[in-house]
Order: sequence, then structure tokens, then C-alpha cells
Amino acid sequence: MHALTFREAFNYPFKRPIALLNILIILIPILGGFVIGGYGVRIGQAIMRGETKELPKLDFGDCLKLGFMMFLKAIPFALVISIIFGILIQIDLMLYAIVVGLAGLFLFPILGMNFIKKETVSSLFEVGLIKPVFANFGDYIMVILKSIALGIVWIILMIVLVGIPASTFTQNIFMADFYRRAVLKPSAAPVMETPAM
Repeated sequence: MHALTFREAFNYPFKRPIALLNILIILIPILGGFVIGGYGVRIGQAIMRGETKELPKLDFGDCLKLGFMMFLKAIPFALVISIIFGILIQIDLMLYAIVVGLAGLFLFPILGMNFIKKETVSSLFEVGLIKPVFANFGDYIMVILKSIALGIVWIILMIVLVGIPASTFTQNIFMADFYRRAVLKPSAAPVMETPAM
């Protein structure tokens, strides 16, 4: 299955450049954050459907409701993780650092994509999704590296401002594409990375 290339990810937010102005909604106190959060979920869901032609249209009411509900649904997971990490840090600082690092690199990103896809509290606790990550380990590492590289490009482009909305709207683009290929449509063989950039 075709993997999203670096060039495709870079071009994605500019195919409908007017959509970059959606970032201005963040300036609305309190509500703006929920709207942009909901819009980020809609972008992730579009990528998972293979819709990478352009940024989706922003429906203010839908994104506001979605962003607020996703915030509420994430609270139980945040509480559980806080308790687990709190216990670990009391047991051993080194163990805490290792677990936080490994979870942050291999578990939390895929659980985040699962949450975006399913929009349920339970989706954040489906730790079995670590299996597709390690079954497609080389591809996953490439996804991480491409995400870092794209983030660096957006930081540079923040000088001319477009890097701010582009970064916000594409922060999960490679991970959402990985979820599409490794979880939603698994094949008999591990997912192969497309070499083209």
C-alpha cells in the first residue's frame, strides 16, 4: 500500500491555501482551541481515509463540539497515565524515564491515532495496537523520522508565518497515514515503505 511521501505531506496544506487561515480561529478565547482541536481530528480522519488532496473544510459547530468531546473523553486516560507514572517515579526515577520514553515513542502515538479514528474513551486503552507498530518497525521509524524532518521545515517556514498553520494542520499526517496502512488495512506481509521522497 502506498505510503505518504515527504513531498506529498509538504504540499498537502498548500493545495487549498485559503484553509491555512483557519488557524486564526485559535484567537477566539477558549472556544478557538476546541475548534482547532476538532479540526485536527477531522484532518486525521481524512488522512486515514486516504484523502490527501487538500485540507478538509472547517465546520465551526462540528469542530467545536468534536474538540470539546474529545477533550472530555481523553480525561480518563490522562488520569490513569498520571497515576501509573506517579507510581513509577516513586519506585525508580530511571525506570520512570525509560517507560515514559518508550511509551511516548511507540505506544502513545498509535493510541492517539486510534482515538482520532474511533472517538471513544476505550480506544485510548487498546494497547494491543503496539503489535502493528513492531510488525512494521522499519516503516514506523521512517514515519517518526519524516515527522521530525517535516516539523523542522515548518519551524524554518515560521519565519514567513505559513509554517505555523502548516505545522498545526499536518502534525499527525505521517502517523495517521501509518495507522491507515498498518491498522485499518493490514496485509499478510509487513507494510513496506515507499522509497520515493
